Amino acid sequence: MTNNIPKSIDETLTLLRGQGYICDRRLGTLTFLSLSLDRPIFLEGEAGVGKTELAKTLAAALGRDLIRLQCYEGLDASTAVYEWNFAKQMLAMRGDDARDIYTDEFLIKRPLLQALEPHANGAPILLIDEIDRTDAPFEAFLLEALSDYQVSVPEIGTIKAPEPPIVILTSNRTREVHDALKRRCLYHWVDYPDFERELEILQSRVPEAKAQLSGEIVAFVQRLRGEDLFKKPGLAETLDWAKCLVALDVVALSPDVIADTIGAVLKYQDDIAKLHGSEVGRILETVRADLREAG
Repeated sequence: MTNNIPKSIDETLTLLRGQGYICDRRLGTLTFLSLSLDRPIFLEGEAGVGKTELAKTLAAALGRDLIRLQCYEGLDASTAVYEWNFAKQMLAMRGDDARDIYTDEFLIKRPLLQALEPHANGAPILLIDEIDRTDAPFEAFLLEALSDYQVSVPEIGTIKAPEPPIVILTSNRTREVHDALKRRCLYHWVDYPDFERELEILQSRVPEAKAQLSGEIVAFVQRLRGEDLFKKPGLAETLDWAKCLVALDVVALSPDVIADTIGAVLKYQDDIAKLHGSEVGRILETVRADLREAG
């Protein structure tokens, strides 16, 4: 690793905080260990709690390239690593039958191969996003690739990283990922933040929101997570809602404002339907009572 890697847990937390990423000490510790020991991080948790954001934050904080492999059902090793530009190869063969068409000139490098190449600004951040969307064969391939940080291109040979990339895997836990892959990584469950941390994050990311509005937004979203909803709002929804309310020059929540903007917070009609007028008013009154009691 190059010398811009933090030398302690506190330095790591400060580095992340400087980019507006405010996490608990456990995640800060795992991030520090990952950077120090060249171990991948496996982040699991609900959508919108900041898993992907950690990779983006590290790339910005360390001045590294961010390479993202977005996983999906049916993703295979060849798609994730490389493919050959057949059209360009055919054109080259027409001009010269003896030409070698299995060279870098014709190689289309996909995220995993890109992450193993040398980078001028140090090892890149490799984000393997939503690994739970893939299947067991791809997991097995990935385990092998991450064990030695190398892949094989049959026509060229084995390509090994001169410096291991900083790897972050995320999962929304739509299915269980195999234990062997998790064992290769440092594991962390990313939960919804508590009130104080979520408020601090909101104030950092949306500083133009007034103090009263910020407190009401966070308290309201925290209350919503305790309701019987199909999809609870994540931190991403909190920040989106705050930006919407600021754009509307809102200084405090009201039942009408909440009803008009609830689509920034809840993404399923059944959940929205549960928050009819009187229910919104009840939650808002509870929120304000809690805030008055707290401060």
